[in-house]
Amino acid sequence: MIALVLVACSIGHAIPLRSIKVLHGVALIVGVCAGIVALVRLASDFSSPGVPLSSFDERFYGLALPSLVGFLLGPWMDVQQWQRAVEIQRAGASVRMAYASGAIIFVGLLTINALLASAAGLGEPVLSFDGLPGAYAAVAQATARNPLAGVTVAFLIWTAVAAATTIDSFYCATRWLMTAITTRSNSPLLAFVPASLVSSPIWILLAAFTTAVVANQLNLSLMYLMVPFATILVGGAACLVCETLGASRRYDPVLSYMIGLASCLVFLSGYIEPNWAYLAIAPLIGLIGALPMMADLLGLGGKPATPVPAPADEPTAKTVVVSVARDEAVASHGFDGQWFVLNLTPTYDDTNSVGNVYFANYVRWVGKARELFFNTCMPDFDLKSTEFYVLTKSFQHDFRREAAEFEPITVRIRIASHNRKFVTLAHEIHSGLNGLLGRGEQSLMFVDTVQYRPLDIPRTIIEGFLPYWPKSSPHAASSVPSPLGATSLSV
Repeated sequence: MIALVLVACSIGHAIPLRSIKVLHGVALIVGVCAGIVALVRLASDFSSPGVPLSSFDERFYGLALPSLVGFLLGPWMDVQQWQRAVEIQRAGASVRMAYASGAIIFVGLLTINALLASAAGLGEPVLSFDGLPGAYAAVAQATARNPLAGVTVAFLIWTAVAAATTIDSFYCATRWLMTAITTRSNSPLLAFVPASLVSSPIWILLAAFTTAVVANQLNLSLMYLMVPFATILVGGAACLVCETLGASRRYDPVLSYMIGLASCLVFLSGYIEPNWAYLAIAPLIGLIGALPMMADLLGLGGKPATPVPAPADEPTAKTVVVSVARDEAVASHGFDGQWFVLNLTPTYDDTNSVGNVYFANYVRWVGKARELFFNTCMPDFDLKSTEFYVLTKSFQHDFRREAAEFEPITVRIRIASHNRKFVTLAHEIHSGLNGLLGRGEQSLMFVDTVQYRPLDIPRTIIEGFLPYWPKSSPHAASSVPSPLGATSLSV
């Protein structure tokens, strides 16, 4: 078994997804043929006891709804499905058609598996720690005692193909996801641990192996490993489906998991007792956490409140567009310690009729430095998918001196202070000829993209700007970026 896992992981590591698709096509043919051979041989062996209808107790009928919920929501929590959807779109094919045909194949494989279980009968029951008998070893027992040649080999091939094609896809998709996460991460941990090691699926495999060993030592049945998919994870998966279909995001992870745990307790009560009503109602309880988004998707949540316009005598806050507008051919920018530095040269376009730099351009230069600051720290920020906007609450600048055309200018900006909801940026403008031209500060706030409600500083902002928070901040990193004289300055 360990050798099979290692071979499957090697395939997932060395072969890209497009090649894995071809390999899985060949494996599908081999696996189906082996499954049919095993099924025919088992069906011809009348020594296996049948499965009487009287053995279908309340557990069997009560599991119908949880199984349906698991089948409908489970793929949405599978990173393999998301990687395949991305590749299908890149290839210009139809995701719906691909998944419709894949669903048909999946149902066919489940049918073969169910027929194998039916042909094997109940077998010798395996008692779990709760005293409940399980028949999940019945097929293996039936093939082992079947006198017909080849049935055991066919079943082993069927099982090996199913396991290997699952593990190699898991490895490939998990590495794809973790690599994307570590590439965008600014965590100081990555300065000490190689990103390739952090993004390796080996750690998840070790966790899964440890879980399997513990479950085996505790004599847990397979049912306890599948319970979370029909209870604890139901609310989060339903929210993901609603968001994908167009609902506004209202996912509360803490609430969803607390409701999911309650759903899990109801499920376990119905499974051990047994009580079909408890089993059936458990996944419906888990869906409560997704009710706000489901109502929004169905148009039952009402329209979001229209933001109140600012009074005419107050300046209207402007949304910060994190984009870079480089119209100076000699512009350069980068970090010098905790200061973000922008070097530029004004031209006649920046001056007024008298010949000195127009006063509003100093504000524009600070805005340009701020945008480049944001873009450097959060290169993946996208207004089309963001969950928050950054608004300018206030801006203040103290003019000291004036600059003229072709006079080297340096704009410096840094995070000065913050509380839960507001961030203050300090700035300075220096001349290469006349020294300090002016200094000031600006206050930023954060609102959601739907109702413009004020938010605490978003986590992505904290992570993106982690190395540059003031030393007095609880968000401050333990190390400061390299000085400007190193490679931090880009042109």
